[in-house]
Amino acid sequence: MATSTQPESFRARLQRGDILTGTFLKTPTLHGAEIMGSLGFDFVIVDEEHSPFDRQSTDAALFAARATGAAGFVRVQSPAPHHLLSVLDCGATGVLVPHVATAAIAAQIAAAARYRGGKRGYSGSVRAAGYGGGKMWDYIEAADSTTTVVAQIEDPEALDEIDAIAATDGIDALFIGRGDLTAAMGEASSDSPRIRDVVARIGEAAKRAGKPVMVFVGGMKEAEWLRGMGASAFVYSSDQGLMKQAARKALADIRALGTAAAA
Repeated sequence: MATSTQPESFRARLQRGDILTGTFLKTPTLHGAEIMGSLGFDFVIVDEEHSPFDRQSTDAALFAARATGAAGFVRVQSPAPHHLLSVLDCGATGVLVPHVATAAIAAQIAAAARYRGGKRGYSGSVRAAGYGGGKMWDYIEAADSTTTVVAQIEDPEALDEIDAIAATDGIDALFIGRGDLTAAMGEASSDSPRIRDVVARIGEAAKRAGKPVMVFVGGMKEAEWLRGMGASAFVYSSDQGLMKQAARKALADIRALGTAAAA
């Protein structure tokens, strides 16, 4: 049973199908993670793939997420095992791995993220292990039970192996990369009938494998549609997107004062 000193892991909540809310972090500082976590976001995703995060800024963002109790994920640059090891040692709750296009890649990243039955390199001196002094096997058991591996499905060829990818032991969830699928398939919109069919196909494979689905959404209309096909973890916009949205509204509100006065 979860207690205040042993909170229920993000992985357990994800596997149960709880509705979870997160956002991407695109700005390489610790402040975005601190703000989102303090607001009550369940998780944040440091985006190393498409943002200028380096190991030091990623480390700082993960520290801030841990301080607020939010789960800190990293979208790594590639499925290469050393990318996963780096962020997991920094204390990431889990990894979002791009371009998981085959079951072989899925098996590779699952192994890289775990010790028992896997190939994760061990160090007891890192943040994830409490900077040393603990018992090695206690840490390994805790890490293996809570580390969360999410495979991003964004390549059309992944659809040929989607059932095998979803069923891979150690893959905890599928992330549907609608933007990349849209671009790769030459569609005009991520809401096109063809993309909707692909989304449904991925969702059905996840359901058959008993795996949850994570998705990116820009608004509630998308969230409602994707919830209807089984998604339970929602990445809503990003720190930059939310800042731009709020700033646009603030600018329009203040400018409206001048318009009202002139009238």
